[in-house]
Amino acid sequence: MQLVARDELCSGCRTCELLCALSKLKENNYKKAAIRIRGQFPDPGRYFVVVCDQCGVCAEVCPEGCIEEVDGAYRIDKERCTGCGECVEACPSDAMFTHPSRTAPIKCDACGECVAYCSRKVLAIQE
Repeated sequence: MQLVARDELCSGCRTCELLCALSKLKENNYKKAAIRIRGQFPDPGRYFVVVCDQCGVCAEVCPEGCIEEVDGAYRIDKERCTGCGECVEACPSDAMFTHPSRTAPIKCDACGECVAYCSRKVLAIQE
C-alpha cells in the first residue's frame, strides 16, 4: 500500500503537508509533515509531490531494526529509533525528513488522511 500522487495536478497549496502534521503530530507545522511539495520554477514550472513509495530500503539499512512493514507500509518505532540518519541518507526517493525537535525521522506511512482533503485530487492510496 502506498500514497501516490499525480504531480501534474498539484497547485502547490500545501494542504496535504499541513494536514499530515496536524493528523500525525497534532502540530500546525508543515515542516513536520511526511509529505513534501517542491516547486521547480521557472523550469519546468510546476510542483512535485515527494512522498515515500514504501520501497523498504530504510528498513534494510536501519542498524536498530526499528523500521518494520505493517499492513503494507513501513513504519518507524519512534521509541527505539536513535536518530542515526542511516535511513534518511539511504532513501532513494528523498522522502524521509528530519526535524530538529524530533529524534526519529519522519516518513509517510500511507495513512491516507491527506487524500480526502486534496481539492485537486492529486493524491490517492494504491493497494
